Amino acid sequence: MTFSRGSEPATPVSLPPLQGRAGVAHWIATVGLFCMPALVLTLPQNLLPYGILLLLSTLLAPDYLWRARGLAGRPVKVLAWLVVAAIAFALLSIYLFEQGLRDIDNRSRFVVIPWIALWVCALRPDIRWLWAGALAGLLGTMVLSILQVAGGAPRADLSTNAIVLADIVLVLMVLLVFCRPHQRWTWVIVGMVAGCVTIVLSGSRGVWLALLALLVVMAMSLRWRTGRARLGVLLALVAIAGTLTLTIPSLREQVRLTELKHDVVRMERGDSDSSAGARVERLQVAYETFLDHPLTGVGIGHFDSAMQRLPVCRDDPSEQRCHLGHAHNDLAEWAATQGAPGLLLLLAIYGVPLWVFTGLHRRSGEQTFRGPAAAGIMVVVTYVLCGITQSMFAHQITASFYVTIVGLLAGLSIVQGHTRRLALARAQAQAQAQAQASG
Repeated sequence: MTFSRGSEPATPVSLPPLQGRAGVAHWIATVGLFCMPALVLTLPQNLLPYGILLLLSTLLAPDYLWRARGLAGRPVKVLAWLVVAAIAFALLSIYLFEQGLRDIDNRSRFVVIPWIALWVCALRPDIRWLWAGALAGLLGTMVLSILQVAGGAPRADLSTNAIVLADIVLVLMVLLVFCRPHQRWTWVIVGMVAGCVTIVLSGSRGVWLALLALLVVMAMSLRWRTGRARLGVLLALVAIAGTLTLTIPSLREQVRLTELKHDVVRMERGDSDSSAGARVERLQVAYETFLDHPLTGVGIGHFDSAMQRLPVCRDDPSEQRCHLGHAHNDLAEWAATQGAPGLLLLLAIYGVPLWVFTGLHRRSGEQTFRGPAAAGIMVVVTYVLCGITQSMFAHQITASFYVTIVGLLAGLSIVQGHTRRLALARAQAQAQAQAQASG
Protein backbone atom coordinates (compact mmCIF):
# COMPACT_ATOMS: atom_id res chain seq x y z
CA MET A 1 0.00 0.00 0.00
CA THR A 2 1.07 3.53 -0.68
CA PHE A 3 -0.32 7.01 -0.80
CA SER A 4 -1.89 8.34 -3.96
CA ARG A 5 0.18 10.74 -5.98
CA GLY A 6 -2.95 12.31 -7.34
CA SER A 7 -3.26 14.60 -4.33
CA GLU A 8 0.17 16.12 -5.03
CA PRO A 9 1.12 18.64 -7.70
CA ALA A 10 2.87 17.21 -10.74
CA THR A 11 5.87 19.41 -10.04
CA PRO A 12 6.85 19.75 -6.36
CA VAL A 13 6.56 23.32 -5.06
CA SER A 14 9.67 24.89 -3.53
CA LEU A 15 9.49 25.36 0.23
CA PRO A 16 9.52 28.99 1.37
CA PRO A 17 12.67 30.24 3.14
CA LEU A 18 12.49 30.53 6.93
CA GLN A 19 13.34 34.12 7.81
CA GLY A 20 12.57 36.54 10.62
CA ARG A 21 10.44 35.01 13.37
CA ALA A 22 10.15 31.80 11.31
CA GLY A 23 13.95 31.62 11.25
CA VAL A 24 14.06 31.99 15.03
CA ALA A 25 11.38 29.31 15.36
CA HIS A 26 13.46 27.06 13.08
CA TRP A 27 16.48 27.29 15.38
CA ILE A 28 14.34 26.66 18.47
CA ALA A 29 12.86 23.63 16.71
CA THR A 30 16.38 22.40 15.91
CA VAL A 31 17.36 22.65 19.57
CA GLY A 32 14.14 20.88 20.50
CA LEU A 33 14.84 18.08 18.04
CA PHE A 34 18.19 17.49 19.77
CA CYS A 35 16.84 17.79 23.31
CA MET A 36 14.00 15.32 22.85
CA PRO A 37 16.13 12.14 22.67
CA ALA A 38 19.07 13.63 24.58
CA LEU A 39 17.09 14.51 27.73
CA VAL A 40 14.22 12.01 27.77
CA LEU A 41 16.12 9.73 30.18
CA THR A 42 18.93 11.91 31.47
CA LEU A 43 16.63 14.46 33.17
CA PRO A 44 13.84 13.66 35.66
CA GLN A 45 11.57 16.00 33.68
CA ASN A 46 11.84 13.69 30.65
CA LEU A 47 10.10 15.41 27.72
CA LEU A 48 9.25 18.67 29.48
CA PRO A 49 12.19 20.68 28.00
CA TYR A 50 11.24 19.51 24.53
CA GLY A 51 7.59 20.35 25.15
CA ILE A 52 8.49 23.90 26.15
CA LEU A 53 10.55 24.38 22.99
CA LEU A 54 7.77 22.85 20.88
CA LEU A 55 5.22 25.27 22.31
CA LEU A 56 7.51 28.31 22.08
CA SER A 57 8.45 27.70 18.44
CA THR A 58 4.80 27.03 17.55
CA LEU A 59 3.69 30.33 19.09
CA LEU A 60 6.37 32.15 17.10
CA ALA A 61 5.11 30.89 13.73
CA PRO A 62 1.56 29.49 13.98
CA ASP A 63 0.74 30.65 10.45
CA TYR A 64 3.60 28.56 9.07
CA LEU A 65 2.16 25.46 10.76
CA TRP A 66 -1.25 26.22 9.27
CA ARG A 67 0.17 26.58 5.77
CA ALA A 68 2.18 23.35 6.19
CA ARG A 69 -1.05 21.36 5.90
CA GLY A 70 -0.59 21.27 2.14
CA LEU A 71 2.85 19.74 2.45
CA ALA A 72 1.78 17.33 5.20
CA GLY A 73 -0.97 15.89 3.02
CA ARG A 74 -2.69 12.57 3.47
CA PRO A 75 -0.25 10.90 5.91
CA VAL A 76 -0.93 13.49 8.60
CA LYS A 77 -4.68 13.37 7.91
CA VAL A 78 -4.61 9.61 8.48
CA LEU A 79 -2.70 10.06 11.74
CA ALA A 80 -5.18 12.76 12.79
CA TRP A 81 -8.08 10.32 12.36
CA LEU A 82 -6.15 7.84 14.51
CA VAL A 83 -5.97 10.50 17.22
CA VAL A 84 -9.73 11.04 17.00
CA ALA A 85 -10.37 7.30 17.35
CA ALA A 86 -8.00 6.91 20.33
CA ILE A 87 -9.56 9.77 22.28
CA ALA A 88 -13.14 8.83 21.32
CA PHE A 89 -12.73 5.26 22.58
CA ALA A 90 -11.16 6.53 25.79
CA LEU A 91 -14.02 8.97 26.39
CA LEU A 92 -16.55 6.22 25.72
CA SER A 93 -14.87 4.00 28.32
CA ILE A 94 -14.90 6.63 31.05
CA TYR A 95 -18.55 7.41 30.21
CA LEU A 96 -19.59 3.77 30.51
CA PHE A 97 -17.80 3.28 33.82
CA GLU A 98 -18.31 6.81 35.20
CA GLN A 99 -14.58 7.39 35.58
CA GLY A 100 -12.73 10.68 35.88
CA LEU A 101 -10.92 12.36 33.00
CA ARG A 102 -7.60 11.62 34.69
CA ASP A 103 -7.98 8.00 33.57
CA ILE A 104 -7.44 8.98 29.92
CA ASP A 105 -4.34 11.08 30.59
CA ASN A 106 -1.97 8.85 28.60
CA ARG A 107 -4.44 8.47 25.70
CA SER A 108 -4.95 12.24 25.46
CA ARG A 109 -1.28 12.58 24.55
CA PHE A 110 -2.08 11.23 21.07
CA VAL A 111 -3.35 14.69 20.15
CA VAL A 112 0.24 15.91 19.68
CA ILE A 113 0.94 13.56 16.73
CA PRO A 114 -0.49 15.79 13.94
CA TRP A 115 0.73 18.91 15.77
CA ILE A 116 4.32 17.68 15.83
CA ALA A 117 4.15 16.45 12.23
CA LEU A 118 2.93 19.88 11.06
CA TRP A 119 5.59 21.51 13.25
CA VAL A 120 8.33 19.58 11.47
CA CYS A 121 6.84 20.26 8.02
CA ALA A 122 6.64 23.99 8.78
CA LEU A 123 9.95 24.62 10.58
CA ARG A 124 12.02 21.85 8.93
CA PRO A 125 14.64 21.05 11.61
CA ASP A 126 17.56 18.94 10.38
CA ILE A 127 17.27 15.21 11.09
CA ARG A 128 20.98 15.11 11.94
CA TRP A 129 20.15 16.82 15.24
CA LEU A 130 17.73 14.03 16.11
CA TRP A 131 20.51 11.53 15.47
CA ALA A 132 22.99 13.55 17.54
CA GLY A 133 20.46 13.81 20.36
CA ALA A 134 19.94 10.03 20.34
CA LEU A 135 23.70 9.50 20.58
CA ALA A 136 24.01 12.01 23.43
CA GLY A 137 21.05 10.40 25.18
CA LEU A 138 22.55 6.91 24.95
CA LEU A 139 25.95 8.02 26.23
CA GLY A 140 24.48 10.11 29.04
CA THR A 141 22.10 7.35 30.10
CA MET A 142 24.93 4.82 30.19
CA VAL A 143 27.03 7.07 32.45
CA LEU A 144 24.13 7.69 34.82
CA SER A 145 23.25 3.99 34.89
CA ILE A 146 26.82 2.99 35.72
CA LEU A 147 26.91 5.56 38.52
CA GLN A 148 23.59 4.33 39.90
CA VAL A 149 24.58 0.65 39.95
CA ALA A 150 28.05 1.50 41.30
CA GLY A 151 26.29 3.40 44.08
CA GLY A 152 24.60 0.22 45.27
CA ALA A 153 21.37 0.03 43.25
CA PRO A 154 20.53 -3.54 42.16
CA ARG A 155 19.27 -2.33 38.77
CA ALA A 156 19.55 0.89 36.82
CA ASP A 157 16.24 2.72 36.55
CA LEU A 158 17.21 6.44 36.75
CA SER A 159 14.07 8.57 37.20
CA THR A 160 11.66 5.95 35.81
CA ASN A 161 11.67 2.15 36.25
CA ALA A 162 14.10 -0.42 34.89
CA ILE A 163 11.77 -1.87 32.25
CA VAL A 164 10.77 1.51 30.85
CA LEU A 165 14.43 2.59 30.87
CA ALA A 166 15.42 -0.37 28.70
CA ASP A 167 12.47 0.16 26.33
CA ILE A 168 13.30 3.83 25.70
CA VAL A 169 17.01 3.07 25.32
CA LEU A 170 16.16 0.57 22.60
CA VAL A 171 14.11 3.18 20.72
CA LEU A 172 17.06 5.58 20.94
CA MET A 173 19.20 2.85 19.40
CA VAL A 174 16.70 2.61 16.54
CA LEU A 175 17.03 6.36 15.90
CA LEU A 176 20.82 6.07 16.08
CA VAL A 177 20.96 3.32 13.45
CA PHE A 178 18.34 4.40 10.92
CA CYS A 179 18.63 8.21 11.12
CA ARG A 180 22.43 8.12 10.83
CA PRO A 181 24.24 10.55 8.52
CA HIS A 182 26.68 9.11 6.02
CA GLN A 183 30.05 7.86 7.32
CA ARG A 184 29.10 7.90 10.99
CA TRP A 185 29.36 4.18 11.71
CA THR A 186 32.03 4.65 14.38
CA TRP A 187 29.63 6.71 16.48
CA VAL A 188 26.78 4.33 15.73
CA ILE A 189 28.84 1.46 17.17
CA VAL A 190 29.77 3.56 20.22
CA GLY A 191 26.11 4.41 20.81
CA MET A 192 24.99 0.80 20.34
CA VAL A 193 27.54 -0.38 22.90
CA ALA A 194 26.34 2.31 25.33
CA GLY A 195 22.74 1.21 24.82
CA CYS A 196 23.57 -2.46 25.39
CA VAL A 197 25.48 -1.61 28.59
CA THR A 198 22.46 0.30 29.91
CA ILE A 199 20.09 -2.55 29.03
CA VAL A 200 22.31 -5.03 30.89
CA LEU A 201 22.49 -2.75 33.92
CA SER A 202 18.71 -2.34 33.89
CA GLY A 203 18.29 -6.10 34.22
CA SER A 204 15.32 -5.97 31.86
CA ARG A 205 14.70 -9.15 29.87
CA GLY A 206 11.68 -7.86 27.97
CA VAL A 207 13.73 -5.96 25.37
CA TRP A 208 15.85 -8.89 24.22
CA LEU A 209 13.54 -9.91 21.37
CA ALA A 210 13.24 -6.32 20.12
CA LEU A 211 17.02 -5.87 20.40
CA LEU A 212 17.55 -9.01 18.32
CA ALA A 213 15.09 -7.71 15.70
CA LEU A 214 16.99 -4.41 15.56
CA LEU A 215 20.31 -6.19 15.07
CA VAL A 216 18.92 -8.47 12.35
CA VAL A 217 17.36 -5.59 10.36
CA MET A 218 20.50 -3.50 10.80
CA ALA A 219 22.70 -6.33 9.54
CA MET A 220 20.48 -7.12 6.57
CA SER A 221 20.21 -3.46 5.49
CA LEU A 222 23.95 -2.84 5.32
CA ARG A 223 25.75 -2.73 1.99
CA TRP A 224 28.46 -5.20 2.93
CA ARG A 225 29.02 -8.36 0.93
CA THR A 226 26.02 -10.69 0.82
CA GLY A 227 23.01 -10.97 3.08
CA ARG A 228 24.17 -14.42 4.15
CA ALA A 229 27.58 -13.08 5.21
CA ARG A 230 26.01 -10.22 7.18
CA LEU A 231 23.64 -12.61 8.92
CA GLY A 232 26.53 -14.94 9.73
CA VAL A 233 28.50 -12.14 11.38
CA LEU A 234 25.42 -11.15 13.38
CA LEU A 235 24.82 -14.71 14.58
CA ALA A 236 28.47 -14.97 15.61
CA LEU A 237 28.20 -11.76 17.67
CA VAL A 238 24.97 -12.96 19.29
CA ALA A 239 26.60 -16.30 20.12
CA ILE A 240 29.59 -14.55 21.72
CA ALA A 241 27.29 -12.28 23.77
CA GLY A 242 25.19 -15.26 24.86
CA THR A 243 28.27 -17.26 25.87
CA LEU A 244 29.61 -14.38 27.96
CA THR A 245 26.24 -13.89 29.63
CA LEU A 246 25.92 -17.55 30.55
CA THR A 247 29.49 -18.07 31.72
CA ILE A 248 30.22 -14.92 33.73
CA PRO A 249 28.35 -15.19 37.07
CA SER A 250 28.10 -11.45 37.77
CA LEU A 251 26.77 -10.76 34.27
CA ARG A 252 24.30 -13.63 34.57
CA GLU A 253 23.02 -12.15 37.83
CA GLN A 254 22.73 -8.65 36.34
CA VAL A 255 20.53 -9.82 33.45
CA ARG A 256 18.54 -11.89 35.96
CA LEU A 257 18.88 -15.29 34.28
CA THR A 258 19.26 -17.02 37.64
CA GLU A 259 16.13 -15.25 38.87
CA LEU A 260 14.23 -16.41 35.78
CA LYS A 261 15.22 -20.01 36.48
CA HIS A 262 13.97 -19.73 40.06
CA ASP A 263 10.73 -18.14 38.83
CA VAL A 264 10.08 -21.10 36.54
CA VAL A 265 10.64 -23.54 39.41
CA ARG A 266 8.22 -21.59 41.60
CA MET A 267 5.56 -21.54 38.86
CA GLU A 268 5.86 -25.32 38.50
CA ARG A 269 5.05 -25.53 42.21
CA GLY A 270 1.99 -23.32 41.79
CA ASP A 271 3.58 -20.16 43.24
CA SER A 272 2.86 -17.08 41.08
CA ASP A 273 4.46 -14.55 43.43
CA SER A 274 7.47 -13.84 41.21
CA SER A 275 8.33 -11.66 38.24
CA ALA A 276 7.60 -14.29 35.59
CA GLY A 277 4.80 -15.89 37.60
CA ALA A 278 2.96 -12.61 38.05
CA ARG A 279 3.05 -11.99 34.30
CA VAL A 280 1.56 -15.39 33.50
CA GLU A 281 -1.04 -14.88 36.20
CA ARG A 282 -2.04 -11.52 34.76
CA LEU A 283 -2.40 -13.00 31.28
CA GLN A 284 -4.83 -15.54 32.71
CA VAL A 285 -6.77 -12.82 34.51
CA ALA A 286 -6.93 -10.72 31.33
CA TYR A 287 -8.20 -13.67 29.30
CA GLU A 288 -10.96 -14.49 31.80
CA THR A 289 -11.90 -10.81 32.09
CA PHE A 290 -12.15 -10.48 28.32
CA LEU A 291 -14.47 -13.49 28.17
CA ASP A 292 -16.69 -11.95 30.86
CA HIS A 293 -16.69 -8.43 29.34
CA PRO A 294 -15.91 -8.84 25.62
CA LEU A 295 -17.40 -5.52 24.49
CA THR A 296 -16.43 -3.06 27.20
CA GLY A 297 -13.75 -4.59 29.44
CA VAL A 298 -13.55 -3.31 33.01
CA GLY A 299 -12.71 0.29 32.13
CA ILE A 300 -9.64 2.05 30.84
CA GLY A 301 -6.81 2.15 33.38
CA HIS A 302 -8.61 -0.19 35.80
CA PHE A 303 -6.87 -3.51 35.31
CA ASP A 304 -6.39 -3.79 39.08
CA SER A 305 -10.14 -4.24 39.43
CA ALA A 306 -9.89 -7.34 37.22
CA MET A 307 -7.27 -8.74 39.58
CA GLN A 308 -9.94 -8.94 42.29
CA ARG A 309 -11.13 -12.19 40.72
CA LEU A 310 -8.06 -13.82 42.35
CA PRO A 311 -8.64 -15.09 45.90
CA VAL A 312 -5.26 -13.75 47.07
CA CYS A 313 -6.24 -10.24 45.96
CA ARG A 314 -9.64 -10.41 47.64
CA ASP A 315 -8.28 -11.83 50.88
CA ASP A 316 -5.18 -9.64 51.19
CA PRO A 317 -5.75 -6.04 49.93
CA SER A 318 -2.08 -5.23 50.62
CA GLU A 319 -0.73 -7.90 48.23
CA GLN A 320 1.66 -5.97 45.98
CA ARG A 321 1.15 -7.92 42.78
CA CYS A 322 -2.57 -7.06 42.88
CA HIS A 323 -1.88 -3.34 42.53
CA LEU A 324 0.60 -2.97 39.66
CA GLY A 325 -1.87 -0.86 37.69
CA HIS A 326 -1.61 -2.72 34.38
CA ALA A 327 -1.32 -6.16 32.78
CA HIS A 328 2.37 -6.08 31.74
CA ASN A 329 1.24 -6.97 28.22
CA ASP A 330 -0.34 -4.73 25.59
CA LEU A 331 -2.87 -7.22 24.28
CA ALA A 332 -3.90 -8.30 27.77
CA GLU A 333 -4.20 -4.70 28.98
CA TRP A 334 -6.35 -3.42 26.12
CA ALA A 335 -8.52 -6.55 25.93
CA ALA A 336 -9.27 -6.61 29.65
CA THR A 337 -9.90 -2.88 30.03
CA GLN A 338 -11.66 -2.05 26.72
CA GLY A 339 -12.75 -5.40 25.30
CA ALA A 340 -12.76 -6.16 21.58
CA PRO A 341 -12.91 -2.45 20.61
CA GLY A 342 -9.74 -1.97 22.65
CA LEU A 343 -7.99 -4.73 20.72
CA LEU A 344 -9.00 -3.13 17.42
CA LEU A 345 -7.80 0.27 18.64
CA LEU A 346 -4.45 -1.19 19.71
CA LEU A 347 -4.12 -2.74 16.25
CA ALA A 348 -4.77 0.70 14.73
CA ILE A 349 -2.35 2.48 17.08
CA TYR A 350 0.44 0.26 15.80
CA GLY A 351 -0.90 -0.61 12.35
CA VAL A 352 -1.79 2.87 11.06
CA PRO A 353 1.65 4.44 11.74
CA LEU A 354 3.29 1.31 10.31
CA TRP A 355 1.24 1.69 7.12
CA VAL A 356 1.99 5.41 6.94
CA PHE A 357 5.74 4.92 7.39
CA THR A 358 5.80 2.08 4.86
CA GLY A 359 4.19 4.32 2.23
CA LEU A 360 6.51 7.22 3.06
CA HIS A 361 9.58 4.97 2.84
CA ARG A 362 8.59 3.68 -0.59
CA ARG A 363 8.41 7.24 -1.85
CA SER A 364 11.46 8.53 0.04
CA GLY A 365 14.04 7.81 -2.65
CA GLU A 366 16.16 5.80 -0.21
CA GLN A 367 17.97 2.92 -1.87
CA THR A 368 18.49 1.06 1.41
CA PHE A 369 16.43 0.63 4.56
CA ARG A 370 17.36 3.85 6.35
CA GLY A 371 16.02 7.34 6.90
CA PRO A 372 13.18 8.67 9.07
CA ALA A 373 10.49 6.45 7.54
CA ALA A 374 12.59 3.32 8.09
CA ALA A 375 13.20 4.48 11.66
CA GLY A 376 9.44 4.93 12.09
CA ILE A 377 8.79 1.37 10.95
CA MET A 378 11.34 0.03 13.42
CA VAL A 379 9.98 2.19 16.28
CA VAL A 380 6.56 0.58 15.78
CA VAL A 381 8.10 -2.90 15.60
CA THR A 382 10.09 -2.19 18.78
CA TYR A 383 6.98 -1.10 20.67
CA VAL A 384 5.06 -4.16 19.48
CA LEU A 385 7.80 -6.54 20.66
CA CYS A 386 8.40 -4.73 23.94
CA GLY A 387 4.63 -4.77 24.47
CA ILE A 388 4.77 -8.53 24.90
CA THR A 389 6.12 -8.07 28.43
CA GLN A 390 5.04 -4.48 29.20
CA SER A 391 1.94 -2.30 28.88
CA MET A 392 3.56 0.39 26.78
CA PHE A 393 0.76 2.95 27.14
CA ALA A 394 0.24 2.50 30.87
CA HIS A 395 3.34 4.61 31.59
CA GLN A 396 3.53 8.34 30.96
CA ILE A 397 7.04 8.30 29.50
CA THR A 398 6.56 5.43 27.01
CA ALA A 399 3.16 6.76 25.88
CA SER A 400 4.51 10.30 25.45
CA PHE A 401 7.65 9.11 23.70
CA TYR A 402 5.67 7.03 21.19
CA VAL A 403 3.34 9.83 20.11
CA THR A 404 6.24 12.29 19.98
CA ILE A 405 8.53 10.14 17.89
CA VAL A 406 5.74 9.08 15.52
CA GLY A 407 4.90 12.73 14.85
CA LEU A 408 8.55 13.71 14.43
CA LEU A 409 9.46 10.88 12.09
CA ALA A 410 6.30 11.33 10.02
CA GLY A 411 7.10 15.02 9.52
CA LEU A 412 10.76 14.35 8.76
CA SER A 413 9.80 11.65 6.25
CA ILE A 414 7.40 14.00 4.47
CA VAL A 415 9.99 16.78 4.26
CA GLN A 416 12.69 14.38 3.09
CA GLY A 417 10.50 12.95 0.33
CA HIS A 418 9.40 16.37 -0.85
CA THR A 419 12.97 17.69 -0.90
CA ARG A 420 14.23 14.75 -2.95
CA ARG A 421 11.36 14.95 -5.43
CA LEU A 422 12.02 18.66 -5.81
CA ALA A 423 15.73 18.02 -6.47
CA LEU A 424 14.83 15.35 -9.01
CA ALA A 425 12.38 17.67 -10.79
CA ARG A 426 15.01 20.41 -10.96
CA ALA A 427 17.61 18.01 -12.33
CA GLN A 428 15.19 16.81 -15.01
CA ALA A 429 14.27 20.37 -15.96
CA GLN A 430 17.95 21.29 -16.20
CA ALA A 431 18.67 18.26 -18.38
CA GLN A 432 15.80 19.17 -20.69
CA ALA A 433 17.02 22.76 -20.96
CA GLN A 434 20.52 21.60 -21.84
CA ALA A 435 19.14 19.18 -24.43
CA GLN A 436 17.07 21.93 -26.04
CA ALA A 437 20.04 24.32 -26.04
CA SER A 438 22.32 21.76 -27.68
CA GLY A 439 19.64 20.87 -30.22
